[in-house]
This record gives sequence, C-alpha cells and structure tokens, in this order.
Amino acid sequence: MFDLDVFLLTLLLNSRLLISAETVITCDGFVQHLSCDSGVIHVQSATCGRTSSQICSVGRPQSETANVQCSIDVPAVSKRCNGLRECELNTQGLAPQDPCYGTYKYYTTNYICIPAETSVTCHGGYSYLKCENGKIQINAANYGRTDKITCSEGRPSERLQNTNCYSPNALAPVSKSCNGLESCEVFATHTIFTDPCVGTYKYLAISYFCVQPAVRSSVICELANNTLICDHGTVIRIHSANYGRTDSSTCSTGRPASQLAKTDCYASNSQAIATNVCEGKNRCSLVASNGIFSDPCPNTFKYLYVLYSCISN
Repeated sequence: MFDLDVFLLTLLLNSRLLISAETVITCDGFVQHLSCDSGVIHVQSATCGRTSSQICSVGRPQSETANVQCSIDVPAVSKRCNGLRECELNTQGLAPQDPCYGTYKYYTTNYICIPAETSVTCHGGYSYLKCENGKIQINAANYGRTDKITCSEGRPSERLQNTNCYSPNALAPVSKSCNGLESCEVFATHTIFTDPCVGTYKYLAISYFCVQPAVRSSVICELANNTLICDHGTVIRIHSANYGRTDSSTCSTGRPASQLAKTDCYASNSQAIATNVCEGKNRCSLVASNGIFSDPCPNTFKYLYVLYSCISN
C-alpha cells in the first residue's frame, strides 16, 4: 500500500530532512508571518483560540482572557503557506468560525522548514521540473500571487496588489503531470488552472521532492501489526515514522467520521520507537497501539506509517 498524500506528510517528519521547527503566535487581527531561511514551509498545525490567559492579554479585560479551553483548527494557513519560503497572513477572519464568542483569541502555527526543490514560472510560461536522482513527488503548488515582487517586471502596479491569490485546484493537475517521473513540464495558464483573481498577473509556484525509488512504506492500522522484511544480506533503515493521522481516508473503513476528522495528528516518539525496534535488523514486527506510542489525539482512529529502505549489511 502506498498512499502518496500520507507519504508526503510523513516524509516531513524524517529527522534527517528536518531543517528547523518554528512556532508563531499572532494576536487576532494582526498579520502572521512565516518564513524559512532555508527550505520551504510545511505547516504541522494551525489553531485559533485561547489556551493561556497570559498570551495576547495586554490591555484586555479579564473577561476576554479567562476562557482557556478555546481552540479551533485553521486549515487556511497550510493551504496558503505550504511550499512557500515566506508567507504573510492577515488573521482577521482567517478562522472558519469563532470558537468562543467574547474571548480575545490568538493564532498559533507550528511549522517546519524542509528541503525541497522549487520552481516559479510567470503566467504563459512552462515549468520544467527535473530530478537527477529519484522521482518527482509534488509537495505544494499554487497558481496565483502571494507577493508583489515575483514576476512583476514590466507589469502595472494595479496587477500586482492582490497578494492573497490562491488557486483552488493547482495541486491536482501538477501532481498528475509530474509525480513518479524524472522530469516534466507544466504550462502556467488559467486554461489549466482556475483563475483565482481576475485582473491580477499570476505565476505558478511549485515545490517538490526527488524521492529515491528504493524507499518502501508500511501502513499499520491502530491495534494491528505488520512485519517489515528485507532480502537476505540487507537490513532495515528507518527513514521516518508517524503514529497518528494525516489524512481522512487511510484506515477509515467502518469508522465514524468523528474518528477521522483530525488530520494533523503526530506522535513525537514515533520514529525513535520504530528505529529502536527495527533499525539494523533483517526483519521486525511493529504494533500500532497507544500502549507502545503515546496517544497524540484521543478519540481519533490512528495508524502507524513507516518509510524504510533495505541497505547492505
């Protein structure tokens, strides 16, 4: 079983690829700024609410800071920022709904900076993606505009002002054209992508990985087990592991929607445990359970996703 969406998200947890981890807290109504000095943004979680009476409390009456049991996920942050080196978001109205009326809220975003290849192509041009080693795996794509500088030369100012321009369907056609290939090209035009901001001069921004074909994957639903096996003369090397849930479809059969809704669920000890059990062995058995891994999201049906390869002993 090889779920590409889960593969992308789990790959980001690989400590060998991790550049840095950041947490940004922004008071409601202000601009949140995410940036990577090296690599691109991948949002692990983004919430709006209040879990502390001290944060963003200056000048606020106690009645607006007393409720510390208030939180809601904000999927717009990952949608708009994943795959970019820098991202600014006006938090006013960014949350899908108000999780606690009368409480002054703040936005908390946890993200990592990951190494990825990037491509930016102005409207009307072709994006050329290539992997010298491995196959292309698209991480993020947007046809629109998120700053005033990119693809701005010779363009009138009024066509560069909208920097909140995100296409709703860019990822799917780029992934279809490029995933699994050593090279590909994509035409940056609204005949392929929905035009998200008529009158704004747009560009196609893509980030992608070059994945080694020898990497294998294993998905183990909660309370089940699986054995990782390498050929004679080779041993297991764990690249990444996560016990939790990063999409709503994997291990979902027969489960109520309430157990599948949380898709930013990561157990911090996943890779350490999988490495301790399997690294350097020809075969090993892994069990996906709360008794072995910490429970990162109660009331969510979880699974263990492992990326590994077999290397010479």
